[in-house]
Amino acid sequence: MPDPATPTRVPSTRDPRLDVFRGICLVMIFINHVPGTVYENFTSRNFGFSDAAEGFVLMSGIAAGLAYSIDFRDRSMRLWTGLARVWRRVWTLYLVHILTTFAALAAAAGVALWLGNSELLFENQMKWVWIDPLNTFVGLVILTHQFGYVNILPLYLVLLAVAPVLLFAGWRFPLWLMGMSVAVWLIAGIWRLGPPNYPSSGVWFFNPLAWQVIFITGLLTGIAMKAGRRFVPIRRWLQVLTGIFLVYAALSVQFPAVSKVTGHTLWLAKETFHLPWNMTAFDKTYVTGPRLLHILALAYFLSSFAFIRRACAHWLAAPFELLGRQALPVFALGSVLCIGLQGVKHVSGDDFVTDTLIIAGGLALQFALAAARQYWPKAQKVG
Repeated sequence: MPDPATPTRVPSTRDPRLDVFRGICLVMIFINHVPGTVYENFTSRNFGFSDAAEGFVLMSGIAAGLAYSIDFRDRSMRLWTGLARVWRRVWTLYLVHILTTFAALAAAAGVALWLGNSELLFENQMKWVWIDPLNTFVGLVILTHQFGYVNILPLYLVLLAVAPVLLFAGWRFPLWLMGMSVAVWLIAGIWRLGPPNYPSSGVWFFNPLAWQVIFITGLLTGIAMKAGRRFVPIRRWLQVLTGIFLVYAALSVQFPAVSKVTGHTLWLAKETFHLPWNMTAFDKTYVTGPRLLHILALAYFLSSFAFIRRACAHWLAAPFELLGRQALPVFALGSVLCIGLQGVKHVSGDDFVTDTLIIAGGLALQFALAAARQYWPKAQKVG
């Protein structure tokens, strides 16, 4: 008879919402990473204070909580198994990031060679390769220098590297962990703390000390889901409150008059109550207050209605679920493609047909990769 104190892996039905929304985020990230196309106007950042990056990090935290938390529930030898599983994944993320980084550099070089346009070689922080190559190559390997649009994986692998400690605490002291996370976010923003860039100046664009609050929220959500409950219970008043906030955020982004009221209100709050700058500003590196509140409100609102789960289980959502299940290879391919397609956009200029071909072609390749990854092993077994 098994020891009841030893955690066992209980088979569970995979929640389709996680993969579907992660797939939708991947699509929007790809579109946003090819700036200037007409389709950029229809991504989530045009309808709220946060964008797909916040959603992707939140869901990465949820996925980590679901995938790894059981090994850290009890004090047992499974801790070592859990550590091995998590850090093996961290190593994989590091290798994928390095490959993606140098493939992106090759894509920029290809645009210069074959399209006769070298702008990309001096954009997205690539100029440092030519300004200070020795230090920059060191920085690329130790993650202190990151190319623009290829810089979210370092954030994820750093947060995942410390996830064993977070998971252990998350089972035992979830509210304390959440409180400490918010405190770190606040302190990092006030004093602008973060891992340094090298050889350039400043801190990481995706600053782990700030973005950890989104990841840990997701992690605690995943732990709660693993235990068969919600981290934040469904309350009607919270649904109404988050719904109103989401509508207001959309109006604020879409209409200058509402945006002006928002800015003035935040300024008054800062001056009247002497709030820290990162509670009222709109800054992505430090995930400032409006952005953080928006992604948390959006996540709560979408997760609190049963019809959303049913919609995500519908066959029409299957393509996005496919992308979400293969998030890492799809994201890596999309990151490389977006660099090359930025070069194509430089050459083509503003053209609806070219924009459509760029976005549709890039997404088609990502869907093809996801399908190959999902179904090819099965076909080989059948054969």
